Amino acid sequence: MSPLLFVGAALAGGLGATLRYLVDLGVAQVAGRRFPWGILLVNLTGSFALGVVTAVIPDQAFLLGAGLLGGYTTFSTAMLDTVALWRDGERPASAFNAVGMLVLGLLAAGLGLALGSLI
Repeated sequence: MSPLLFVGAALAGGLGATLRYLVDLGVAQVAGRRFPWGILLVNLTGSFALGVVTAVIPDQAFLLGAGLLGGYTTFSTAMLDTVALWRDGERPASAFNAVGMLVLGLLAAGLGLALGSLI
């Protein structure tokens, strides 16, 4: 990996993290913070986008995938939200967050790959 690609991926990751924060904040202002809808949206749109990027421009998958979308999506926050919901007695919401994130994320990535292959 060239130093330029490394720096580009690092900068893209910072941009992705900033976008994640802004999306989560915006969704929370609309939907509230009782359920982590913003992080769910971030992870689903990120999974879809990574599918598209991987199918359309696989040579750029590192910069956009590991960089931008790696910074944008977040497994750790999703799992922390799941544990917090469980701890707060929100068992159905906790289960939906864990299972729903996995199933819907797989579907979003698959749709992204399918759409990307058509482009």
